Amino acid sequence: MSDEPGPSKQTHSQTHSQTHSQTHSQTHSQTHSQTHSQTHSQTHSQTQSQTQSQPSSSSSSGPASSSQSSSSGSGTLSSVDTVPITELSSIPEETEEPEPKCWGRIVPLIRGFNMLNCVENQYSFGRDSRNEYCFNDPIVLGSPRYRTYSKRHFRIFRDESVVYLEDLSGNGTWVDDTEVGKGKRCPLNNNSVVSLADPKHKVFMFVDMTEDDQPNFPKEFREKYHVTRKIGSGVCGEVKLAIERETCKKVALKTINKNDFPSVGTVTRNAEREIEILKKIDHPCLIRTEDFYQTQDSYYIVLEYVEGGELFSRIKAQKRLKERIAKLYFFQMLKAVQYLHENGIIHRDLKPENVLLASHEDECLIKITDFNQSKILEESSLMKTLCGTPTFLAPEVFTADATGGYTQAVDCWSLGVLLFICLGGYPPFNSETSSMSVRDQIISGHYCFIRSQWESVSAQAKDLVKKLLVVDPNKRLSISEALQHPWLNDEEMKQRAFSLMYPTQPSEPSQPGPSHAGLPQPGPSRPEEPQRRSKRKAEEEGETSASKRRP
Repeated sequence: MSDEPGPSKQTHSQTHSQTHSQTHSQTHSQTHSQTHSQTHSQTHSQTQSQTQSQPSSSSSSGPASSSQSSSSGSGTLSSVDTVPITELSSIPEETEEPEPKCWGRIVPLIRGFNMLNCVENQYSFGRDSRNEYCFNDPIVLGSPRYRTYSKRHFRIFRDESVVYLEDLSGNGTWVDDTEVGKGKRCPLNNNSVVSLADPKHKVFMFVDMTEDDQPNFPKEFREKYHVTRKIGSGVCGEVKLAIERETCKKVALKTINKNDFPSVGTVTRNAEREIEILKKIDHPCLIRTEDFYQTQDSYYIVLEYVEGGELFSRIKAQKRLKERIAKLYFFQMLKAVQYLHENGIIHRDLKPENVLLASHEDECLIKITDFNQSKILEESSLMKTLCGTPTFLAPEVFTADATGGYTQAVDCWSLGVLLFICLGGYPPFNSETSSMSVRDQIISGHYCFIRSQWESVSAQAKDLVKKLLVVDPNKRLSISEALQHPWLNDEEMKQRAFSLMYPTQPSEPSQPGPSHAGLPQPGPSRPEEPQRRSKRKAEEEGETSASKRRP
């Protein structure tokens, strides 16, 4: 504090000191939340108005509370005085906008469309540049389907927790194969597939990002793939469609529960070693094994994905196949199984569900799947499971020793059953056409050609069926013998098959390649005599056959 003022200035000084002290104290109390500059301005202004207007040559200070503020010799707050930080009004900070949360993802299923992470409440899709998602990629612009897309084809939007698709198009929008209808809407579920202008033209998949439905997969797998909808199932496990996160490539994921196939031997199978062998299998008519994971409870096999679905579905939709299409498919099946046998693999589970089609066209590449499980699972455990659905199993599976010992001939029998179903539209061994059990029908080789189903099928095709469905595996046609059968001596069909199998190569290689790529060599004339004999028998429709091929 400064010294007291002299007598000559007492009245003015006291008045100034009291006034300043009261004013400052009141002002500070009233403007506790204001800044230093505001307090200084009000105090100085009020003091000057309440005292005489004459300069004060000496510094004086009244008894202002030091706990509220500190004073300079001038009786006012100087530029170097400070107010405690707690008394300063807080400067409002800009609140950071929360990062938009992705509630859905639009995954492209064909080239030329990009992935979209949905953070806004709605998006429109179409050719018009005013859409949030415009179909303007050069690949799409050059596609013959481009003009089938509408300027505003559809939109997706959120209503609380439900996501909807509204069809705005002229040519139609389908969700999971169900047409929506122009001006109508339908909810989108996790992994719903959206088709544009044609139910078979699947363009997008919607992924619900608010739920995690794959917590049980191995961490490495989840980082690489996103699992979507179920696309198939069988006695050995289920198959789901998965998307490779980095490339958006579609793959098929087969999950096999280890508990369903307990080890019955003393040696634990080395599944990883078997998978490495399977990865080296390379044939156009065999599904590629691309990746493999396992946990304590399950095997996860990542497989090549094809668009055309199962042969089973194709037969079911068409009742039965045209003979020329059945011949094209069957030739490819034989070439694929021949390659497996040459590489020491017996499939053991050949059936329409395990033959996949590369496209929705009738003339297309076929691909056999599930041959990998015969390498990963123990034979006795696998065959015990397959016996639960015996329609395609060879007779020796039921009559042989339980420890196995099956030969490649089991696949030849199953191929005969497959060909029968393709041509006739029904299984040869079933509970509807016979009072015998399916097992007994197989063991005895008892089946019949129903006249109405087989009247348009050639005698040569039926002859091949008979020669494959021979109970004695030693007398049954082998794969190489089947490839030499007269029914398959069709050069036009072979050229078409090879153009599908090897599209970048000549339809018929000029030089013999590997066994899985070369054309079958002309066979001996030996099969001709049985062919003529069986042709006469085939005229008797409805015949029952327990045929045995002549040695």
